[in-house]
Amino acid sequence: MRTVTMGISSREKINKRLLGALEGKQQGTFISFESPTLLFKVLSGKRWELLKIMTGAGHMSIREAARRLGRDVKAVHGDVQVLLNTGILRKTDKGQIEFPFDAVHVDFMLQAA
Repeated sequence: MRTVTMGISSREKINKRLLGALEGKQQGTFISFESPTLLFKVLSGKRWELLKIMTGAGHMSIREAARRLGRDVKAVHGDVQVLLNTGILRKTDKGQIEFPFDAVHVDFMLQAA
């Protein structure tokens, strides 16, 4: 099963993973955000729904994603563009979209200031 971990990571934490990878240590797959504000801005409720229907589903057209979601194609297209621009979704050679993971793990902690 191919899993991606999404979360909040400091530059220090990202650098630590990079150094570990350069030493040959497996790090897993991460999509990191600088702050909770940025994570929730990019991954709105509608975009989470989109990722949910795409997780483990392979590639599909935007029209097919909209059909599965029961949403307007134009609105889904806008969400897809945001997710493509942030590197969360990929576009295939045939112009379809894909989220190449079978599972998503979300990891961040809220603590007292």
